[in-house]
Amino acid sequence: MSVKQVIIVPKDVKMSKGKMAAQVAHASVTNMLKMVGGRYMAQRDLVTDWAASGMTKVVLEVPTTIDLMKVLHNAQGKDVVTCVIRDAGNTELEPGTTTCVGIGPASEELLDTITGELKLYGES
Repeated sequence: MSVKQVIIVPKDVKMSKGKMAAQVAHASVTNMLKMVGGRYMAQRDLVTDWAASGMTKVVLEVPTTIDLMKVLHNAQGKDVVTCVIRDAGNTELEPGTTTCVGIGPASEELLDTITGELKLYGES
């Protein structure tokens, strides 16, 4: 089974490239930590499979934060590990600004049912 992780960034949140990279990294690590403990512990094998296959991550975009929340709710309805990253406000964004959502790791097939229509970040 192919396993990947998807991070989705809303285009209406203006961030520098470095800020976005840090926020995407927060989402990736947060979801990985959720997978090795707590509610998603039964899916821990996905982390092993994901690590063994190169920890594939795909960064996608949505036009707005509202669109981001719609994708998040869809993923939560399919019992996939998710996280919402909100900025602390120490640098370029207001405190609490939603910067991205992490989904997975999960099977590529399942994630494609949730995010398959979205474009790679920067492709639009």
